[in-house]
Amino acid sequence: MANQLLLLAAVLWVAGAVLGLGGALTLARLALALGATAGVLAAIICLPNASQAVALPGQLIAETVSFQIEPHGLWLMGFGLVPAGFACALASPSTEGRRGWLFGAGLSLLGALGVFGLQNGAALLIAWEAMSLGGAVMLLSDKLGRARGRTVLFMLALLEVGAVALVLAIAILSSHASNLTFTQFVAGAGSLSQPLQIGVGILLLIGFGAKLGLLPFYEWFPGAYGSGSGASGAIMSGVVLNAAFFALSRGLMNWLPITTADAFPALAVIVIVVGTFSAILTILYAFQQDDWRCLLSFSSAENASIAVVALGASMLFRSYGLNDLAGLAWTVALLHLAGHALGKGTLFLAADGIWKANGSYHIAYGGVGSHWLFGIGALLAAMSLAAMPPTAGFVSEWFVFQTVFQGFHLPHLGGRLVLALTGAGLALTAAIAFATFVKVIGLGVLSRDANRPAPLRASYTASIGLLGLSVLALGVGMPLWLDALNVAASTQFGVAVASQMHEGPLLVPLTAKFAFISPSLLIIVMPLLALVPIILILVRSRRSIRRTPVWYGGLAPDPTQASTTTLSFSNAMRTFYSFVYRPTADTERDADAGGYFVKKLVFEHDVAPIFGRLLFQPAVNAVQDIARKLRLLQSGNLNFYLSLIGGLLVLVLGLTLI
Repeated sequence: MANQLLLLAAVLWVAGAVLGLGGALTLARLALALGATAGVLAAIICLPNASQAVALPGQLIAETVSFQIEPHGLWLMGFGLVPAGFACALASPSTEGRRGWLFGAGLSLLGALGVFGLQNGAALLIAWEAMSLGGAVMLLSDKLGRARGRTVLFMLALLEVGAVALVLAIAILSSHASNLTFTQFVAGAGSLSQPLQIGVGILLLIGFGAKLGLLPFYEWFPGAYGSGSGASGAIMSGVVLNAAFFALSRGLMNWLPITTADAFPALAVIVIVVGTFSAILTILYAFQQDDWRCLLSFSSAENASIAVVALGASMLFRSYGLNDLAGLAWTVALLHLAGHALGKGTLFLAADGIWKANGSYHIAYGGVGSHWLFGIGALLAAMSLAAMPPTAGFVSEWFVFQTVFQGFHLPHLGGRLVLALTGAGLALTAAIAFATFVKVIGLGVLSRDANRPAPLRASYTASIGLLGLSVLALGVGMPLWLDALNVAASTQFGVAVASQMHEGPLLVPLTAKFAFISPSLLIIVMPLLALVPIILILVRSRRSIRRTPVWYGGLAPDPTQASTTTLSFSNAMRTFYSFVYRPTADTERDADAGGYFVKKLVFEHDVAPIFGRLLFQPAVNAVQDIARKLRLLQSGNLNFYLSLIGGLLVLVLGLTLI
């Protein structure tokens, strides 16, 4: 039954893409949304087991290609398809390029399905490229950015760097296995030397990390996401990002052999360090963004980096034979990405709803007026991404910290120190993420602007409300959902870890003696705690309110100078982390001939990327230099073209005579 639903999903996505190009927009949206629904139902039916393996018709490079989605792949795919289904039903808010957007969405979803299920290296690369191409088509079709062509080209260029790394990794593994089937990769990797195994692992980290937003690849996120719609962002940060993490986890955990206890787990440490620094840098940049899409894109890279940190911790624990802790870390990564897909999809679609109302993705132009369901859904999603109880994000990040705190079980000081420093880095990330989403809700949802009313559409209000409530349901019902990952953890580590992560309504990191929480009970207790401020408000109503000036060092300042604006904390953060942001400021004046009367004054400030000037700009300059030299080939001189043809003929003749 599940395989039939997966086949139905694929057929519907193909039909949606074709119908979209043909102009049947309503039918195309319906087909794509129903395909996502079929995928979710397939995941529900199959879990906690894998889907049944089937051999696809035909061959690829003289090899049969099979299709099977493992339990954790079904978990990630199912949660990623929930916001993707809503995004397809609502479609891009830009009606001008909706045909191309529907085609790109169908292609991207088909590629993600292939990444989750195909069991052949060559087939995986084809699905990976289809997923990337679909995302590019969606962003270009949105037509919401001035320089969308340049930003999408930059995205594709960096993704192709990752694709080349994947080709090299798969080529090395398949050549030693003499087969492109994934089940043979383990035997092939076992014959590799230790340095070559680490090299293949780094290639996989680069290849799949290019789409996850690991450093330095996160720099394509704001430009690409910022040139598209929230619907595109919901698909790319949900099912596509989950597919990339699934592929990375499969590559590092299944394709490569386990590091022995007597060898230093260098690859695990590299994964943890890269994930930690990526999380810190991306959330710092997210905090300074004023565009919904750019902020949420950096946040997607941050959450993907946290999941990669948990994956690295799993590799580290497994290398020392601590399979129960390895399973805990690995399961936590899956929980984190499930909650992230729901929460991020909610806010991306909320951004589209506000754009439809106000015509801008600028956070300060938000405000939802009396649309309480929209506000509740957006608030729950932001609470999850800010790790506030009792939402899914709070549960997963609590588990992440409990996992890295288990470093004292490691036999060597190096591993303990790595996890201790990782915990400090993640604490900084969590604090900045909290401030970031306070900014999002405070300015983007709760702000009021009389000149910009927000008559939100009912379709967006209902969608955001339902998705936000699903984020809450995932967190509160986590003791129930965890059992869906029991078989996955048992297959991977030989330990039924998921069943040890809860005791009744309590969530525990394998044992309640170490720590415990209970979102299921918090949902009952928190409303009771709300009675305290309600009582205070009632008591206050009987007393007059006393107003006094703000303390300003004993002085009597101008109120406008002593006031704290909504962006004060943002400016302080930019000043403190100026070594990361490297802020830029440009001022442009337009005055009369004498320069005495200024007609226009334009001030722009931004933050400069770290890797752009040092890594990407030299490559761009080199390509431009080559293009300028090759421009001579387009001179239009007929004699020059004839001489080139003559030279080629002489070269061909010479080769035949050799």
